[in-house]
Amino acid sequence: MVPLLLLFHFLLLHMVFKSKIKWIALFVLVLSFVSLIRHLSIARSSSVDLVQYSALAGFRDDFASILGTRQKYRNKKLWGVVKPLKSLQPYANPRSNYAVPNKQSNGFIYAKIFGGFANIRSSICDLVIISRLLNATLVIPEIQETTRSKGVSNKFNSFSYLYDEEQFIASLTNDILIVKSLPENLKAARKKNAFPTFKPKRSANPKFYLKEVLPALKKAKVIGLVITDGGCLQSILPSSMSEFQRLRCRVSFHALQFRPEIRELGHLMVDRLRAWGQPFLVFHPGLIRDTLAYNGCAELFQDVHTELIQYRRAQMIKRGIVNEELSIDSHMRRENGSCPLMPEEVGILLRAMGYPPKTIVYLAGSEIFGGQRVLIPLRAMFANLVDRTSLCTKAELSDLVGPETPLPLDLFKSPPVKREKLKEEWNKAGPRPRPLPPPPDRPIYRHEKEGWYGWITETETEPDPSPVDLRMQAHRLLWDALDYIVSVEADAFFPGFNNDASGWPDFSSLVMGHRLYEVASSRTYRPDRKFLAELLNITRDNLYHPKHNWTLVVQEHLNKSLGEEGLIRQSLLSKSASFISHPLPECSCRIPSAETPNIVRGKDARVLYGGEEECPKWMQHDENIVSESFAEEEGKTDDDDLLEYESNLVEQPESNSSGITNTSLLFEQDEEMDPND
Repeated sequence: MVPLLLLFHFLLLHMVFKSKIKWIALFVLVLSFVSLIRHLSIARSSSVDLVQYSALAGFRDDFASILGTRQKYRNKKLWGVVKPLKSLQPYANPRSNYAVPNKQSNGFIYAKIFGGFANIRSSICDLVIISRLLNATLVIPEIQETTRSKGVSNKFNSFSYLYDEEQFIASLTNDILIVKSLPENLKAARKKNAFPTFKPKRSANPKFYLKEVLPALKKAKVIGLVITDGGCLQSILPSSMSEFQRLRCRVSFHALQFRPEIRELGHLMVDRLRAWGQPFLVFHPGLIRDTLAYNGCAELFQDVHTELIQYRRAQMIKRGIVNEELSIDSHMRRENGSCPLMPEEVGILLRAMGYPPKTIVYLAGSEIFGGQRVLIPLRAMFANLVDRTSLCTKAELSDLVGPETPLPLDLFKSPPVKREKLKEEWNKAGPRPRPLPPPPDRPIYRHEKEGWYGWITETETEPDPSPVDLRMQAHRLLWDALDYIVSVEADAFFPGFNNDASGWPDFSSLVMGHRLYEVASSRTYRPDRKFLAELLNITRDNLYHPKHNWTLVVQEHLNKSLGEEGLIRQSLLSKSASFISHPLPECSCRIPSAETPNIVRGKDARVLYGGEEECPKWMQHDENIVSESFAEEEGKTDDDDLLEYESNLVEQPESNSSGITNTSLLFEQDEEMDPND
């Protein structure tokens, strides 16, 4: 009996001991898991790593793409519309008695337009206004960027190389008279320069045309205009000429349609971006040699690029375009907001906003001064950095260009041989012992002497553009047109450089104006480069690991730039240079909503924001659409939180080593940080 009892106790103790081991093991596992979570939390909240890739977020993205649910995912904090601007609707129709143009016009106006994509678009808008003002018949203008390029496809004339002529004429039937060319009896006289020609300034006022140009037009029946600075009429017109401003909008946003081949390829590029199942952002660096030279930003680059900018700046000083010294402190200009945000800095800002490494970033701009080298940091932060060459095949791009006359196969000319002259001097040298003879010439490679690198290392004078250069300039118009379509359709747009102090129209400002007109609530960043330069200087030594409160200040500023505050600043800076870069309030109306914005006026009593008229009755269906969308947004739950792929930021107390203790030091107004709320 005793052995049985002992055996029973032994079995009982064994079971109890075994169960305790299980509980102890479970307890150890729980402690290990809690410790792991705690350490991860501490590591994540200690600093914001802008280039860190979240494995969990990447797994969720990949898993979502496998399941086919990725297209449903849209983080409202990064991609949602700007709610305060949803009531703004495009409305550029005439508001008053707007008579059809008189068929008995005062004469013909023909024009030559010089400059790139942005200058051409802005100049054509001004030309239409001038024709309406003078009751003149407009001859389709000539784009010199294409006529100067020898051998461009003969399928197009200068205007139809970029824009749709038939659409342009048909859209403006009720505004002005347009013809494709001068009557045959006047063409010969034009070739002989028998007609008066004017070269108006960009800021010419209406009185100049009524008092000086109109008499010449009535007398000669034909006048010519040469437009070189991106426009021929002042941007801000008197309030009595608001109908002319709305005509500018009809020209830019309706009549100026790209030719069908460009539109088809541009929309195909957008479809290919959308096919990846997530929204995309467009970034336009704005690194253009002329604007960099004008603003004195040479020192932001290195080596030969600095010399190229300085040479162009010297040319501008000689021509009277720039009234400053050649050498200037580029870093001071950058801190003043006159220089562009470099691609690396834009990448830092986008990561601070919460855009993850897998974000699709489309790189716009046919000219990026500095080349691929300046894009290396941005590519490291955003692996999905694409451009037109990534989305289009070579065949698609060549079909867009059309058949061209082939250029000579070998345009390379070897530089003059210097060694013969050195050998001759050596032979004529004094009695021996003479210096050693000059070393043999090393081979000169073609890439060293072609283009800008060749002339800047050999001569002090930039040569005239070669046939290849001229053709490249014409092609850039097509590439800019494709980028323009993608930029307008993008889910978000970020300009690296706009509101240039030179006053020339720029690509980014035109895109921002078009997006504001079509869908005012779209996410269009309007950053203050001066303010951001100060922020970047604060954390320059810790750029990739900034403090948490620095990140919050960046988010606050960029979120405010999306809404009313950004629009007011844009009106002050951009509208004075180009009306179509900020067509408010003339070209929009406002659907009645719960909140009516206050009217904000500038020092000159001009309405900066909030002066839009109420939309007409026939647009009342849009009111229902807007109110329903508001209700949907407010009643919608955040089901996408599980798929959210923004940077996880955890509040923590920290020292003032970054130079910012709180956002109130930098923003006097206490407003909501997110304009979507």
